[in-house]
Amino acid sequence: MRDIVDGLLAWRASGTEFALATVVNTWRSAPRRPGAAMAVNASGEVIGSVSGGCVEGAVYAAAQEVLQTGKAQTQVYGVSDGDALEAGLTCGGTIEVMIQPAAALTAIDEVLDAVAAGRPVATVTVPDAQLVVWPAGPAEGTLGDAELDRQAAQQAAGLLAHGRSAIVQACEREVFVQSYAAPARMIVFGAIDFAAAVARIGKFLGYQVTVCDARGVFATPARFPEADEIVVEWPHRYLESTEVDERTVLCVLTHDPKFDIPLLQVALHTPARYIGAMGSRRTCEDRLARLREAGVSEAALSRLRAPIGLDLGARTPEETAVAIAAEIVALSWGGSGAPLTDLTAPIHGA
Repeated sequence: MRDIVDGLLAWRASGTEFALATVVNTWRSAPRRPGAAMAVNASGEVIGSVSGGCVEGAVYAAAQEVLQTGKAQTQVYGVSDGDALEAGLTCGGTIEVMIQPAAALTAIDEVLDAVAAGRPVATVTVPDAQLVVWPAGPAEGTLGDAELDRQAAQQAAGLLAHGRSAIVQACEREVFVQSYAAPARMIVFGAIDFAAAVARIGKFLGYQVTVCDARGVFATPARFPEADEIVVEWPHRYLESTEVDERTVLCVLTHDPKFDIPLLQVALHTPARYIGAMGSRRTCEDRLARLREAGVSEAALSRLRAPIGLDLGARTPEETAVAIAAEIVALSWGGSGAPLTDLTAPIHGA
């Protein structure tokens, strides 16, 4: 919906009724991802796209019906349909589209304003109801059941933290969560084999991954194909010039003082959620001593996770990446890192 928010705001300002069609699931080579949206107003005007043209005509007709009846619909379109040549996906994929009247969208004006301003918000949608989840404060609306609302809001909060949208299960029911937030950033410093594995698992977790190293011969797209961005620059200079927020994770894998010390002096004064640095016990102790000599406070040093990662007995770069990812997840959600079999508390918290 982000790409059509300006049009929807204009329709709301003029009091124009509309139906919103949203891709909630895809199979095979569908042309648009979940969250792609198209809207049709009472005058027949269309904005947005759900398939790049493959099924727009069929969705348009369904949206007009929704406008007339006021009742939401869910439609599945694909090459297996009887009318495949008319409304199917020529690419061979299948999409599920939820079509709702504006009246069914909870706090629509507040949500549109947040999306337009880049403020994070998530919506949890079933055909006839919607729950709006904000990063702070209570959720708005209801899906019709208090326990369903609670579980769905918890799932939405997790997806919103990573800027991801997906169909999830809540109370044994499928609901569609759409997050309006850029993916959190993972910045990996040091273009080594361990960094390649961390970049891969970072992408798997939904982060926007940047790999930074001052050595251009090592920091190349060929060595880090999963990274969203490769930066050839001294790490501390790059960190000083880039955006770091409370969702950012910083993985310092260089274990070279000429890179580590100036970089961590900057990193420990950012709002980053996680700051971890690789190295042996001796390397980490030497690093702490150098940082203290450089004037870094004990409060700042207490934020540093070094040696980086949880104790999983990791040996390979891939195993080490799992250990690092496990620590990031545990720190993000308040997990203990203990085996679940030894715990009695709810697995996903309260």
